[in-house]
Amino acid sequence: MTAPDHGGETARGQAAGLTIRLSAKDNVVVSRADILEGTEVTGEGVTTVNRVPTGHKLAIRAIAAGEPVVKYDQVIGFASKPIAAGEHVHVHNCSMGDFERDYAFCEAAKATDFFPEDQRASFQGYRRADGRAGTRNYIGILTSVNCSATVARYIAEAFNKTGILDDYPNVDGVAAFVHSTGCGMADSGDGYEALQRTLWGYARHPNFA
Repeated sequence: MTAPDHGGETARGQAAGLTIRLSAKDNVVVSRADILEGTEVTGEGVTTVNRVPTGHKLAIRAIAAGEPVVKYDQVIGFASKPIAAGEHVHVHNCSMGDFERDYAFCEAAKATDFFPEDQRASFQGYRRADGRAGTRNYIGILTSVNCSATVARYIAEAFNKTGILDDYPNVDGVAAFVHSTGCGMADSGDGYEALQRTLWGYARHPNFA
């Protein structure tokens, strides 16, 4: 029986889809929800011998003392004592140890099988100089302080309501981005940094020129 959507424990019985195996070579899987003792883990052929908390490891076969614990096809530790199939694997039975490492880079990398260029999906957009693509082409007016908010709104209104943009069909419009801070604000601290990040987010957005 599967766990509730909001993260409760599973009842004793069968647990389908509650673990994640990151590599076929692993001897542990990761629990996606709290699994109670005595739960049959469907697909792995093991029954839990104790409770396995969410996000923790579960042995899918017996692991002898000193044997590597393998997750995502990597040695993440060694069994500090015998671990039974179906047992919770954590710091109480898994410890660090030295071993020879293979530092070969990307030996298991697989080339991406892309679609031929004439079969790739496309959309009408604007390619920017940095390689990103926008789906709109707006001119943004940013204000560093609240004092200039009204002026920024009037500038945008002048462009959008007077027909000036009729001569520029490639421009979707002019938008003012104003805020209520700036004047008298300290030039350091969380508030100042949040304002800067927000303004830069608009300034660098691919939908704005």
